[in-house]
Amino acid sequence: SSSNNNNNLSVMQHAAKQVAAALVVGSTFWAAPAAFIAAPHLSDVVGVADAKEKASGSGARVNKDPESLLRYGLPIKNKEVRQLQTIVETINNDIGSKRKAAALDGVKKTRSMVNEKNAKAITKSCRDASKCDAIIANMVFDPLEAALKDSMDAFNGSEQERGFLDSAYSKQKVLAEQVGQLEEQMVPAGYVAPVPEEYSDMAQLQGRATVEMTFKKADGAPFDINGVNFATAKMKMIIDGYASPITGGNFVDLVQKGFYNNMQIQRSDGFVVQTGDPEGEADGYVGKAGKTLGAGKHGERLIPLEITVKGDAGPTYESTIEELGRGGEATVLPFSSYGALGWAREEYDPNTGSSQFFWLLFDSDLTPAGKNLLDGNYPCFGYVVEGADFLSDVKEGDIITSAKVTEGAENFKAAPGGD
Repeated sequence: SSSNNNNNLSVMQHAAKQVAAALVVGSTFWAAPAAFIAAPHLSDVVGVADAKEKASGSGARVNKDPESLLRYGLPIKNKEVRQLQTIVETINNDIGSKRKAAALDGVKKTRSMVNEKNAKAITKSCRDASKCDAIIANMVFDPLEAALKDSMDAFNGSEQERGFLDSAYSKQKVLAEQVGQLEEQMVPAGYVAPVPEEYSDMAQLQGRATVEMTFKKADGAPFDINGVNFATAKMKMIIDGYASPITGGNFVDLVQKGFYNNMQIQRSDGFVVQTGDPEGEADGYVGKAGKTLGAGKHGERLIPLEITVKGDAGPTYESTIEELGRGGEATVLPFSSYGALGWAREEYDPNTGSSQFFWLLFDSDLTPAGKNLLDGNYPCFGYVVEGADFLSDVKEGDIITSAKVTEGAENFKAAPGGD
């Protein structure tokens, strides 16, 4: 709409203010962020979160892996499986830095954690222990260990070494996915994120859903990703209703309505890629308004700002965590991954979100350690888990040709009486 600039996330203005503040109160962090980031083999790992863990950019280690972030975002309480996850994810970093002995040691540790003697500490939290036992029985320890040992026997820098390390990478990814399957079995039966009664007339996502989007360029040109051309771009996103039940539900609802089909990308500035502003005077989706927030100035269906802080029983609504005096506390879903999904709103009113959303083009230089610009101020409601590289060449005017819910539709709860 012509008033897109009024509801265009205002991330750049907000970010500029926070960056300016960062330069005043923490110039050391901004000037040399690398000095506050751990060695590469640890930089993507986080441990078991405690309730007062600081925001995603504030520690020495920033987790940039969307699938890891989604695993940590599951509402489960099992210390042993979180330790297992951390070790398995560290193996990936060890492979990347060719710390082969450390990677093999990680395999040994994980194998020990799920052996017959120790596995009960993990499976005790499963809804169905037999399913967890089956997952553990199929864990790919042997193929991963074999690939790592073969890489140790190969000449350093040889094609053979590269091939064995690539094989180890792929096996580690499978192992990490198996850990995720274990953790998913630990989500309590029937668990739904608590949503206040005043928002009961809004759509909700009670779990997770997968959304796939395809894009084309208006002039038919290909997408150029690192010198390789693609006729279309395709992304797979996991939408999280555990931490963002209202935001995720609103998004899934609009996807199922076909709202985003054939919509253009309206912003691509190197910081975010954004869409969701329909043609006409309205700044968002026009539909039945919720009783608490009412409608926007042009009839937009509005949703409240929704933030879940680590350690809390559920989301908080209608206020940023800074406004609640909790600035700097870690959110369950941080903006620390390339392609993190955020919900747009007007800068000074947290409850003006409707249908506009953005993908964050995460850059550690734009988000220096200790000065995350978005966590707690905008809802992160999911991550791109496949195809995020396409975001580098998704430009203003490109078209979303299709948006579909491919998994998890059964977790969507429509607003009573429709919209």
